Amino acid sequence: MAAWRAGPRNLLTDIAGIRVGHADDAALKSGTTAVIFDQPAVASVSILGGAPGTRETALLEPENTVQAIDALVLSGGSAFGLDSAAGVMALLAEQGRGFEVAGAHVPIVPAAILFDLANGGDKAWGRFSPYRDLGYAAAAGAGADFVIGSVGAGAGCTTATVKGGLGSASTVLESGATVAALVAVNAVGSPLVGSTRHFWAAPFEIDDEFGRLGQPAPWPLDGVEVRTKLDARPGGNTTIGIVATDAVLDKPGARRLAIAGQDGYARAVWPAHTDLDGDLVFGVATGGSGVVLDPRQRAELGAAAAATMARAIARGAFAAGAAAGDRLPAWSSL
Repeated sequence: MAAWRAGPRNLLTDIAGIRVGHADDAALKSGTTAVIFDQPAVASVSILGGAPGTRETALLEPENTVQAIDALVLSGGSAFGLDSAAGVMALLAEQGRGFEVAGAHVPIVPAAILFDLANGGDKAWGRFSPYRDLGYAAAAGAGADFVIGSVGAGAGCTTATVKGGLGSASTVLESGATVAALVAVNAVGSPLVGSTRHFWAAPFEIDDEFGRLGQPAPWPLDGVEVRTKLDARPGGNTTIGIVATDAVLDKPGARRLAIAGQDGYARAVWPAHTDLDGDLVFGVATGGSGVVLDPRQRAELGAAAAATMARAIARGAFAAGAAAGDRLPAWSSL
């Protein structure tokens, strides 16, 4: 751990060849985040929550044919938010991207959504949801630099105790490879220890990326009390994220990376992976560093993936901003 450091941006885009874009609507209190890969990337997925909402995740199973994807989408809007992937797909099709079959190119764009329909935003959008257009705009604006907090898929996120948000973090490993995470934190549980301002992810913090409060001392009597959203319902929550590396991995390796990312959820949110969440992690390997990991380095990669995801979750809540109509406080106002 002493040898680990954050990348230059402390973002998912510290991995070369990845761009991120957001589109959101303040009145809607919702939005979409698109992750674009300059070259098709090896990917898989791990789903541990009991109420997921997804698109194109079956093809990510290691035994299935498609080996690489063009983009990923995280979105608010519950099942309506799955329309955002169509917008990203449209932009990529205009660029001639996609899986070639029978003379056609089909962009491969898996997606996951979270429930933010009951967060105080105006969801009266009429016949068609706005998410397809939000997806297109997010993809069109994708770049190496992006903000975190109450933006994109994190625009309408909440947790049991504070506003959630979109978080990201990166870690440079001893092997020279980088692992990075991007996550929309909309959990039924809490990222904070009991009734304190301290983050469960505190042991993994690098520098002062989410306040440098450390762990509470003395430990609060309510530290392990289970705090959940008052209106918790199946499908009404969900933490959705991406953990990526520039190391060389095959599809089963990407699946193992996604599973390690789920450990980050358990380190940063209490409780996690409930029947009421749709907790999901996409695992991605670009291979851009050319680093092929030995077994010890694979173990380090998994540990770093969990720690990096935990940091990203805390950063998402830490960066969330207060806005009119909020039903929960932002962490900064506690």
